[in-house]
Amino acid sequence: MIPHGVEVFVALEPIDLRWSFDRLAGLVEDQLGRRARCGALFIFFGKRRTALKVLFFDGSGLCVFYKRLDRGTFRIPASLDPDSPAVEIEERELDELLDGIAVDPEPVRRRRGAPRRTVH
Repeated sequence: MIPHGVEVFVALEPIDLRWSFDRLAGLVEDQLGRRARCGALFIFFGKRRTALKVLFFDGSGLCVFYKRLDRGTFRIPASLDPDSPAVEIEERELDELLDGIAVDPEPVRRRRGAPRRTVH
């Protein structure tokens, strides 16, 4: 369903993942300076990086693909330009994202609680 052989852009600022077609298309045009219906794929992450959305035009309308990880966080590619709102990635990198390869493991969380008391 997701097209191959097209440009792939990853937005670097997290978004509210409740947003859908129109709001995401507006972000593509206003912040990324691209046309949402140009045939490219646009990837957006939530603040916690545990989910992503892919917006693309399939020739007849806009499509949104949503993926949420069971554990771990998506690894967002770095940009060489700190002022750039997005980075272009290769199709292989997109496949790694969607297949769960470009995922950072879930950090080990230690429970915080009251110190243990020893009974004498």
